[in-house]
Amino acid sequence: MLKKIPSTAMVAVLFALPAAAQEASAEAAPAVNADVAFIFNTLLFLIGGFLVMWMAAGFAMLEAGLVRSKNVTTQLFKNISLFAIAGIMFWLIGYNLMYPSDGWTIPNVIGQIFSPKSIDPVGAGDAAAGYSAGSDFFFQLMFCATTASIVSGTLAERIKLWPFMIFTVILTGLIYPIEASWEWGEGWLDQRGFSDFAGSTLVHAAGGFAALAGAVVLGPRLGKYRADGRMQPMPGSNLALATLGTFILWLGWFGFNGGSQLALGSVNDAADVSRIFVNTNAAASAGVVAAIVTTQLMFGKIDLTMVLNGALAGLVAITAEPLAPSIFGSLLIGAVGGVIAVVVVPLLDKLKIDDVVGAIPVHLCAGIWGTLIVPASNGDASYSVQALGVIAIGAFVFVLSYAIWMILNATMGIRVSEEAEITGLDVSEMGMEAYPDFVQAK
Repeated sequence: MLKKIPSTAMVAVLFALPAAAQEASAEAAPAVNADVAFIFNTLLFLIGGFLVMWMAAGFAMLEAGLVRSKNVTTQLFKNISLFAIAGIMFWLIGYNLMYPSDGWTIPNVIGQIFSPKSIDPVGAGDAAAGYSAGSDFFFQLMFCATTASIVSGTLAERIKLWPFMIFTVILTGLIYPIEASWEWGEGWLDQRGFSDFAGSTLVHAAGGFAALAGAVVLGPRLGKYRADGRMQPMPGSNLALATLGTFILWLGWFGFNGGSQLALGSVNDAADVSRIFVNTNAAASAGVVAAIVTTQLMFGKIDLTMVLNGALAGLVAITAEPLAPSIFGSLLIGAVGGVIAVVVVPLLDKLKIDDVVGAIPVHLCAGIWGTLIVPASNGDASYSVQALGVIAIGAFVFVLSYAIWMILNATMGIRVSEEAEITGLDVSEMGMEAYPDFVQAK
């Protein structure tokens, strides 16, 4: 007779199979030259940063494909402008706030805000850290920009440009760096054992909470919800672009998760980065398959847009812990993320929360799932602390974002006029169209 396996042991088998292999490889790892480690660690930051920067193109293509043709130019503009704003604000304020050198005292925080950090040639601090300060700054900046990209898609097709850019200044300069410092800046959540390897909550759910607050204040697009309560579909302009954007994001995610290992200077680090790549890809694949099956069962037909979001939800879900799970565990984590990406959409419609690209199900909801499931594979994490982190970050980002959106709405208005929305933001906000009419010359 087979011996019954305890449920906790079964979870460990499903989610954390590579643990023994990791311990064995750690014992056999040879010593590494410090200069060589410095070079490879720095290279990992730079290559990871390149890939995450490429995700900005993925967000732009995804959103351009999922909005209607009359709003494509505006959406493209928002993506390049938010990236540039993040690049300046994270240097000016955010980087210092995220990594406060002397702790979170009021005088120190004020000093950090008004003393942008210089990225100098290699110094003693760089050598001790094992990588260059410039490479670290560049890599962390890309995460900051990603958080703002999440907000862009949700609020598409009805928000004014200037209020959006003002909010982006505050999000990238203050909100994101402060909440991210709670974990990655050795803040209070880190001290309690909160674990978010590459940012399922710190980046993705945070962006989702900011987007949710904006969507509540902004309201749905005209005609999205009928008087009888039914939802009016508003198909995107170009599913080819949306699919291309998804593949670009999938590629960039290897830098997002792999670079978050923060080291490539040893045999063990190289093995861990490769394991992260495999688990990241497995979760995305499972998210796609789960979304295919779920849309078929729920709607009777496969929905490509939800399948694309299934891939992204799988990626978001595995981001909180892409190293510790087994491949099978990564498949389970990603599959649940894919299901979440589908089932949350009709729930939002019932609440009349209009999310144009599905960023709230993908980044907020799948991000929460990925963060909460971390202890299943990482024995150093606890479910209660993970839940505490999600609640604290969610409350901080949502409440502050909601207040800022309300202030912007009261002072300058955040929504375009009804006429401008009907005409399209490309004409009303930008004065140019992504797909101008072509008149054949006679």
